[in-house]
Parts: sequence; structure tokens; C-alpha cells
Amino acid sequence: MDHKNSQSASYAAAGVDITAGYKAVELMKKHVARTRNEGCLDDVGGFGGCFGLPVAGMEEPVLVSGTDGVGTKLRIAQLLDKHDTIGIDCVAMCVNDVICCGARPLFFLDYIACGKNVPERIAEIVGGVAEGCVQSGSALIGGETAEHPGMMPVDDYDLAGFSVGIVDKKKIIDNTRMRAGDVVIALASTGVHSNGFSLVRKVFDVEHNDSLREPCEALGGASILETLLTPTKIYVKSVLALLEKVDVKGISHITGGGFYENIPRSIPDGLCAKIRKSDVRVLPIFKLIAETGNIPERDMFNTFNMGVGMSVVVPAEQVDTALEILTAHGETAYVIGRIVENEEKVILE
Repeated sequence: MDHKNSQSASYAAAGVDITAGYKAVELMKKHVARTRNEGCLDDVGGFGGCFGLPVAGMEEPVLVSGTDGVGTKLRIAQLLDKHDTIGIDCVAMCVNDVICCGARPLFFLDYIACGKNVPERIAEIVGGVAEGCVQSGSALIGGETAEHPGMMPVDDYDLAGFSVGIVDKKKIIDNTRMRAGDVVIALASTGVHSNGFSLVRKVFDVEHNDSLREPCEALGGASILETLLTPTKIYVKSVLALLEKVDVKGISHITGGGFYENIPRSIPDGLCAKIRKSDVRVLPIFKLIAETGNIPERDMFNTFNMGVGMSVVVPAEQVDTALEILTAHGETAYVIGRIVENEEKVILE
């Protein structure tokens, strides 16, 4: 697209440099190209992103959508001046929700609001979004970068996006077939993921604590800040493989609200996920957060994923098969509980 005659000195004087926007688009094109798949019908730059629906073999195709942002984890990226992974988090927060319904993500769009459009930084952010799309099999078919001079500081930005996936109606995971005796399997997280960062930032006083950049023995020599910035795990491909071979009864993406808020979302009335806390492989970063902030265990499990980024419920007789498939696809998966009859929906003991 030719923008050589598109420029406005008056708009630039007001704080919006449209030529910087054009440069950012050019820089991000190589990243977007990595995500192209058979559904893509056009290139980035049009008014709308077009995508052909892969409905062959489906009786009643259903579109499933999810939208989310990265929240205040963005501040960690800004403090480290490292912006190339935060986009993975944005995609993960959306596609991990979509897969909970049993849907395969198809395409993704992002939205970046910034105080000043620095093309190289915007391209870094989109590069992370593209990596998340590759990991989830999604095409990045469009997006928006909006400069907000006078509303946001020049180095500040926010990032959000949304995913659209597809599933045959008869294969939607809706928990109606869950029964007492089914087993809860944990899929390990990579760290804090993208939730609870307002508490994290308060506990570690991230704005004024230079020691957070230094190697930390409790974290295997990594610094606290770089550990906090570790991208959210994307579970799409491993869960899709699981769905092909195992009768999955329910899936929960463990995000804000931790175990107590998210596990019940996939449990039907009258049943309960009984979780053994001693079986949860709590990551060192969560122990450090709890110790530094003197945070009660109950609050930790009601705020963070504690090392479990996703839980799946499967029949007891298919546990071994499920663990084999998940392990073969790179997951650290293990049993943390069972489904029992109870009105509580989740019990940690």
C-alpha cells in the first residue's frame, strides 16, 4: 500500500504521527506473514480481515469467541524495556479460553493503545502476538494501533485482542456428561501467566526495587522481573490432540480468581472438584510471592494459578491415555483430584 502522499503536519503537531503508523505496519508485516494459514483470504491493510471458514465434515459449525488483555503485567515489560513476548500473553489469554469449549482457534485480531507510536516497539509487540498465533494455529488477520497523546504517557501502552474459533455443535464441551468418579488433571503453568499482577507489583514494590533485576537463588538464578515476564503457556495444540482420543468432560483455564473462581466454571451443579493441595506442584515464584507479601494460602489459591494453568476432567479409565497424550505434546500433566458429589463445586484439602 502506497502512503507516500499521506501525511499531516497539523495532526503530528497534535501528537499523532500517521507516518509512524505506516512504518510500524511495514515492520510488522514479516511477523504477520508467519501466521498465515489456509483460511486467510487477503493481506493486512484492508478495512476488514477476511477468513474462509473450514466447515468441511461439520454438521453444525459453531463459532466461539474470546477477548482479553494482558493487564498490568505490561508494566513488567515496560520496566525491562522488553516488549517481544507480551503479545504471546495476549493471545494465550484468549485462545486458552476458546479451547475450553472444545473449539479450534481460527484467527486473531489485536488492539494496541499507546502514548506515542514508536514503530520499532509496536513491531516488537506484534511480533509477540504473531508468535502466540503460531503456537495456537491462529491467523493474525488484522489489528489496530491507536495513539493517545495527552491521555497516556509517551512510553505507556495497553494491549488487548480477541480470538475466534470453531467447533461442531455436538462436540462442544458443556460439562453435562461429568460424573462423580471422573478425574481432574493439571496442566502445569509457566509461571504467574497474566493474572494477579496488581498484587504482584505491590508485593515486590516493582517501581522502586532495583534488586528485582538481580539473580535470585530461589528462582534458579533468574531475576524476579524476568521470571514474572515469562509468557503465558498456550495449551491449544495439546488439548486439541487430547480431544481426538479422550472423552474430556470439562476444561478450566486457571486465570484471575485462581482455583476457587475458575475450576467451578466447568463443574455442573451437584458435583465438586475435590483437589488435593499437596499434589499441586506449586512453582517457586508463588512461594516467593507468598513469603514476601505474607499472603495467606487461601488468598494465593484464590488469586493465582499456583503452577496449574489449565485443568481437564476425564473418565478414570482414560487417565493414563490422557497423561500420555499431554506429555507427548510437551505438557507437564498430573492428577490433582477427583469429581465427587457436593454442592461446593470446588474443595481444596
